[in-house]
Amino acid sequence: MRFAARVEYLGGGSVRAWDIHNAGKEAQARGEDVIVLSVGDPDFATPAPIIDTAITALKDGDTHYTTVAGRHELRKAIADHQNQRTGQKLDEDNVLIVAGTQNGLFSACQCLFGPGDEVIVLEPAYLTYEATVGSTGATLVRAPATSDGLFRPDIEALEKCVTPRTRGILFANPCNPTGVVFSPSELEGIADIARRHNLWVVSDEVYAELVFDGHFGSTAALPGMAERTVTVASLSKSHAMTGWRIGWIIAPKELITHADNLALCSLYGIAGFIQDAALTAIKQTDQVALEMREIYQRRCQVLCDHIDHAPGLVCLRPASGMFALVDVRGTGLSAHEFAWGLFKAEGVSVLDASAFGPSAEGYVRLAFTVGEEQLAEAGRRIVRYAISLTGQA
Repeated sequence: MRFAARVEYLGGGSVRAWDIHNAGKEAQARGEDVIVLSVGDPDFATPAPIIDTAITALKDGDTHYTTVAGRHELRKAIADHQNQRTGQKLDEDNVLIVAGTQNGLFSACQCLFGPGDEVIVLEPAYLTYEATVGSTGATLVRAPATSDGLFRPDIEALEKCVTPRTRGILFANPCNPTGVVFSPSELEGIADIARRHNLWVVSDEVYAELVFDGHFGSTAALPGMAERTVTVASLSKSHAMTGWRIGWIIAPKELITHADNLALCSLYGIAGFIQDAALTAIKQTDQVALEMREIYQRRCQVLCDHIDHAPGLVCLRPASGMFALVDVRGTGLSAHEFAWGLFKAEGVSVLDASAFGPSAEGYVRLAFTVGEEQLAEAGRRIVRYAISLTGQA
């Protein structure tokens, strides 16, 4: 039997990058002493008030169909939060509730891109972007980061990627896996290209609340960008709600109408008790996100302080989020060899960052998703493995 041609775009090397994470989880399930730093799923529970809201809603019978676009109160709260953060003038009709950031990215791309189009993705790019763009029939074009090892957006390289077939630009800001937060001048450089070439911009801002210094700029807030920008985010990272699958698209109202029609024949709405919990979460964002930022910043310091003592390794300290990139080229191993060697020798699973694109070749990604004591132990094991590669005592 034949399958649709689009299934060819749903696998590939970026999907295989998860093999080491799966191996780590399986080893844990067997009771082995493994520390899993290969996925961005926080170890702590969703804050209690959010859980309590969901439980109350369930007990009150909130288990029926909901409005496909999402409940009015939640959409308004998200619009108000975005207005406060960016200075935009949005209302609930600019917001669609979706099942997490990934579902939002998929929905936005389905409504914007198609066969024959090109979509420029800024590297390093999250693993799923390749399949997300490919599923539309469009071609993904990679714009490399700066070559100085700082992984900043390279505006000149981005400009060179534009062709008559280019339809949009997709990126994560703050970036996963680097934790880089785009500067005002970098955002303006991207916006200038989008305006001059009449391009859509899809901005994945799932880590926006986790910028360590608290300052973040959104592309949609720049002059002439609100009408061409789709902002996608969720509560997964900022509120430790990865498993709740609740997020949103913020976009021009006409696009929201199209995405709503897509949701009608795919999601058919998000559970009401989850939306109630999300409303509580949005109202508590300032407090909850501050606590999350402080936790991740401390964890980053614990892990990176250890890795700084490892021969052949260079830790790039992030400005946001729950990940750090580590340059392993000084060990003489590829990132794939280092990751699997570390796992087999010391029981620490990390991700080969080359899955995020050629710009990240030679790096591994580490997640701050276990407690400080475990992170310190992971750091000691990484140092021990690095020393073993040098033959030093």
